[in-house]
Amino acid sequence: MNLLIKSALITDPNSPFNKKNVDVLIRNGIITQIGSAIDAEGTEVFDAKGKNLAPGFLDLNCNIGELGLETKEDITTGTAAAAAGGFTALALMPGTQPPVHSKAEVEYLRNRAKGNLVDVYPLGTISHKREGKDLAEMYDMYSSGAKAFTDGNRAVQDAGLMERALLYAQGFGATVFSYPEDNAIAVNAKVNEGHISTLLGMKGIPTLAEELMIARDLYLAEYTNTRIHFTTISTERAASLVKEAKRIGVKATCDVAAHHLVLTDEVLLGFDSQYKVKPPLRTQKDVDALIAGLKDGTIDAIVSQHTPHEIEFKDVEFEVAEYGMLGLQTALPLALKAGLSAELIVQKMALNPREI
Repeated sequence: MNLLIKSALITDPNSPFNKKNVDVLIRNGIITQIGSAIDAEGTEVFDAKGKNLAPGFLDLNCNIGELGLETKEDITTGTAAAAAGGFTALALMPGTQPPVHSKAEVEYLRNRAKGNLVDVYPLGTISHKREGKDLAEMYDMYSSGAKAFTDGNRAVQDAGLMERALLYAQGFGATVFSYPEDNAIAVNAKVNEGHISTLLGMKGIPTLAEELMIARDLYLAEYTNTRIHFTTISTERAASLVKEAKRIGVKATCDVAAHHLVLTDEVLLGFDSQYKVKPPLRTQKDVDALIAGLKDGTIDAIVSQHTPHEIEFKDVEFEVAEYGMLGLQTALPLALKAGLSAELIVQKMALNPREI
């Protein structure tokens, strides 16, 4: 691909051209020149005046049905949606059928994704079959291309298993992702515990379910002196716990789903299953705290938590509807709606995710 992009406003805090309007020349898919008034005769020209040019986003929490759940979405449609949303790389959650719990699944997904506009990084499971009992074949998966491990939206309830996973991953430089939820506290509730759950007449999930698990895993990370990443934190107290842990030197990072920066549990008053997500939508106080956490550096990244479903699994009664909403094409608009600057969005959606 040969292309000359004219008069683009560079948005990249790491670039010497940040906040400058420049021309960018691309030859054979590689940026070869950045400057002003570039003349490249015979090259296709794109007038980017009034538009931002930034590094492509990397999504740290994306659910695509392939393997086994291709009726929800496959690699081809998922990466097309990602490209439309500004993403050039996806970290795929392992909650497929079968789960990504061995090198065979990792190798399949990497081979399947070759030749796409968007890079695909399969995440391996922490536990065998995502059952939370025994460690999965983490090193074999790492050797095949899985650089991080998580059981997706199934929190690892066994503290001993999580400790072993952290220690094992440290040995070969991988990162463990923790989805923080204590099942004994959450007890299969569907919405946030509070005023709205009372109005709905539904049992709520206390914020304690998330915060207790974050506290546990922070202690484990501190004890083992290993890295841990918390995905889709959603409460004010969760952000405070991570902030304090960072202050004392715990190797912790975290992300937030874009929809948790805009939506609150008040949208559930109509029992619209589109808004049934996990973790649940919280209060405006939590939303404000999450935005503040992004601005002060507590929260490292914004993710899409893209989770597509067939309509028959969402357009049903709230209680039985599946968790999740689309996110790849809405993450950027939601981040902008939350009032975040373009520079901060690039930091949290493009630069920091690549460091994590």
